[in-house]
Amino acid sequence: MTTLTESSVAGNDDRRDNNRNNVTTAAHKLMVALDVDGTLVDHDGHMSVPVREAAQDVVAAGHHVTIATGRSLNATLPIIEHIGIDNGYAVCSNGGVTLRLDSGLPDGYEIVHKATFDPGPALRALRKRLPSAKYALEDEDGNFLSTERFQDMSFGVEAIGVDFQTMLEATAVRVVVFSAENTPEEFNTAIRHIGLAGVTYSVGWTAWLDIAAAGVTKASALEHLRGRLEIEAHRTVAVGDGRNDIEMLTWAARGVAMGQAPEEVIAAANEVTHSVFDDGAAHVLRSLLL
Repeated sequence: MTTLTESSVAGNDDRRDNNRNNVTTAAHKLMVALDVDGTLVDHDGHMSVPVREAAQDVVAAGHHVTIATGRSLNATLPIIEHIGIDNGYAVCSNGGVTLRLDSGLPDGYEIVHKATFDPGPALRALRKRLPSAKYALEDEDGNFLSTERFQDMSFGVEAIGVDFQTMLEATAVRVVVFSAENTPEEFNTAIRHIGLAGVTYSVGWTAWLDIAAAGVTKASALEHLRGRLEIEAHRTVAVGDGRNDIEMLTWAARGVAMGQAPEEVIAAANEVTHSVFDDGAAHVLRSLLL
């Protein structure tokens, strides 16, 4: 484990300008997977100027910059636009949805893969253990169904209030569970005792749970894209801060954890950069242009 320093990643303005003008040759292109919340943006959803400019410069240099986020499609598109990815790919819903970005398409993108699952067994088990929790589900059509007026910026659309039985009968891409009445420790304990089977899940910073189809992670989606892009495994980079980034950080040849990441995320990474509040992602991105 190493820690990035200012000197190892910072470049001066002249070098940045040169990198904007020198498009990377195919043999030297990197696949750069970037988490969003806690990595590119802070917990208020703000992206700093240094992070935005560094990301734009890596895109301009010709590398395959791929957003890889737990956010759903509509909440991911503004980030893609913000850093100037006109053509390429993005992974949304923790690997549940993969987009091909193409400025020539009517909407600027098309969905090339969607991993769905039956949420019923997991929802029943969770409801039994966490009856007061709030539940939301992204269905196969991109709608969000929710209980208890549950809404989050990561949904990207306004959630539709439904009864729990309707959620049980839906086909899901992503399920989210949040409990305001439990501490993160209590929530983690409850999830471990439930022993969710047949799905992939990760617990967030708070009493928050994200569920996807079995075997589906950011890393599984990224590996599929790596093959499509014909990028060699040793030319992969990933930056993230959450437990849903662990598989992605171990997948990448260079996995970088944000400075504020939990211990288990840092343990999965090769390097640790500065925190999101100190523009850690910008330092990593600048290092790719040296």
